[in-house]
Amino acid sequence: MNIRKAENKDIQRLLELLQQVLELHAKIRPDVFIPGTTKYTQEELEGIIRDEMSPVYVSVDDGDEVMGYAFCQIKEQPFSNNMVPFKSMFIDDLCVDESRRGQHVGEALFEYVKDRARELGCYEVTLNVWAGNESAEHFYEKMGMKTKERQMEYIL
Repeated sequence: MNIRKAENKDIQRLLELLQQVLELHAKIRPDVFIPGTTKYTQEELEGIIRDEMSPVYVSVDDGDEVMGYAFCQIKEQPFSNNMVPFKSMFIDDLCVDESRRGQHVGEALFEYVKDRARELGCYEVTLNVWAGNESAEHFYEKMGMKTKERQMEYIL
């Protein structure tokens, strides 16, 4: 297994994995997610891959086939005047192909993201998990993550 920055040649595979994530989320929250869609288009992915502030890392096998990805965003704090300024690595999306789960691909990607964040001088690595996605919650807790804050909703 090797982890590297995503390239344009990976876009089709990224779209396939984004579809897997979308279907999972659509099952959990059909009121929010539209089945059969993806978060990004090919053109949007081309722009994201070029953006140094939004690195995308891919885990590939010996044949350079993408097994999983981590879409990240480098964010500068504070969000308001009462917060200490610091840099944060936000994992916008992390996915391992369904057929590759249980092979430590996700763990390797997460550790790689943490290492890149340290190299960039980040204070923390953050992410969001949709309520109902217990497998993701369990995975991130296993990786040492803890709840920082909760976003709550009241559906009208």
